[in-house]
Amino acid sequence: MILPVMFDKLSVREKRLVREEYIKLQEGNCYYCGDTLSEQPNKQITNKRINWKLFPPNFLKHPVHLQHCHKTGWTEGAVHAYCNAVMWQYEGR
Repeated sequence: MILPVMFDKLSVREKRLVREEYIKLQEGNCYYCGDTLSEQPNKQITNKRINWKLFPPNFLKHPVHLQHCHKTGWTEGAVHAYCNAVMWQYEGR
């Protein structure tokens, strides 16, 4: 699979496959914080307050998300759900 890909053109199944490919390429680490995706992100990230009203109710249902640029639509990597919230709320990503 050649990455990155256009997020909006992916089916749910394809998003899962792309996320899994990024996890392999990132050696199991979060694209944003660098911590292992099998554990929670570090305190530096989780200490940031998140306004959960900004996010869909099932946002934390899946612990690892496929990050994409909202301006270009291109995928960027696999991130912790919490890191995804931090990126969107604090950085507009």
